[in-house]
Amino acid sequence: MASAAEVTGILNQTQVYLTEVLLPFWIEHSPDPAYGGFLTHFDQFGKPTGETTKTFLAQIRMLYTMASAARAGYGNGRCAELAKMAADFILDHYWDEEHDGWFWIADRQGNPTCRDKVGYGHCFGVYAFSEYYLATGDERGRRAALRAYDAICRHMVDFRHGGFLELFHRDWTPLAGATSGGDRKSLDVHMHMMEAFTTLYEMTGSVSHRRHLEEVIELILARMLHPKTGLGIAQFAYDFTPLPAINFDTTWGRDADPEAGKAAKPLDQTSPGHNVEFAWLLLHAADVLGLPRQTYAGLLRTMCDHCVAFGIDPEYGGVYADVPMDRPATLTEKQFWQQGEALVALLDAYLQLGDETYWQAFRNVHDFVFGKMIAWEAGGEWYERLDRQGKVLDGALAHSWKINYHSVRAMVQTIARLRKIVA
Repeated sequence: MASAAEVTGILNQTQVYLTEVLLPFWIEHSPDPAYGGFLTHFDQFGKPTGETTKTFLAQIRMLYTMASAARAGYGNGRCAELAKMAADFILDHYWDEEHDGWFWIADRQGNPTCRDKVGYGHCFGVYAFSEYYLATGDERGRRAALRAYDAICRHMVDFRHGGFLELFHRDWTPLAGATSGGDRKSLDVHMHMMEAFTTLYEMTGSVSHRRHLEEVIELILARMLHPKTGLGIAQFAYDFTPLPAINFDTTWGRDADPEAGKAAKPLDQTSPGHNVEFAWLLLHAADVLGLPRQTYAGLLRTMCDHCVAFGIDPEYGGVYADVPMDRPATLTEKQFWQQGEALVALLDAYLQLGDETYWQAFRNVHDFVFGKMIAWEAGGEWYERLDRQGKVLDGALAHSWKINYHSVRAMVQTIARLRKIVA
């Protein structure tokens, strides 16, 4: 078993990093005093790139990050202030009064430049504003979360096959197929819908919100996991027929080679990061629903065992981006967000299942993050992408889609779990 001294040492290291390095970087450098909201483009040296585009996703994730940090007791009031600033900017500029829903991209002043409706962003509209209300009691957060939830129910629900459609024009007609992605569903969006409905139900206690949360959990478990391996399948047709995953034109990530990214991925390829993220979010949903965590212990073990066996690099540390379901990885680059999700899930597995293997896997990923992924000399945010050995391939600390959502949340959640282990 992990010794008390070892756990306490890692806990102290993580707390110091979050409170004295990571949060201060964002608190000091990202607020936009001229127009409100946040500037979210920083190069590998922690310097502003000059790009001032404000995507809805970046602004709404900043709202979540600051609200969740404030709710967890960090920031001495400053995180709550910045959460309010985020809410002000979002509410003033992104809601489509004519058609409902959130616009996708705006310029620095908040003028919309892309009016598409993206389901992924609407998940975060519910998630972040619910968190904001729980952190601050600002009634605007509750109203905005409910308004976003209403738009999802009226425009995104697939009443024929179940689940949610994801990519739309401004008026909520689906985008075309192929790389426009309007003819597909994804585990990613449905997982984040579960995450959003969890916090929504935590906020309201509504019977209908509880039911909708239970429905999306049941749908993912029944339709979006591989029937033999139990691992996540990335993309589907409307009727949940699995499809080889492709990258969409409307994106919320960033690929090493956008053109190469158009090629479909094999159906037996899975994301260890998404798998373990789903596992720990499902446990959290169980907590909010009042269910015993043991309800999903089998799924937690499946996801984390696969991550340990095939997703984690035993030689250099860290988590690979995409791996086969039943054999070692051949693509060995490591992206930032998978590391954060693995830290949280592996601690959940250690606490729930009591297997030392998960603690050792956590140490592997934690050491990789603190030794390679963090840009210590550039403000302390995480690099976008490293090679297997930890050499920087894409050093961006933040851009239109990558901010502090994964890094700060991972640290907040990791600290909470380490405290449980110490206790």
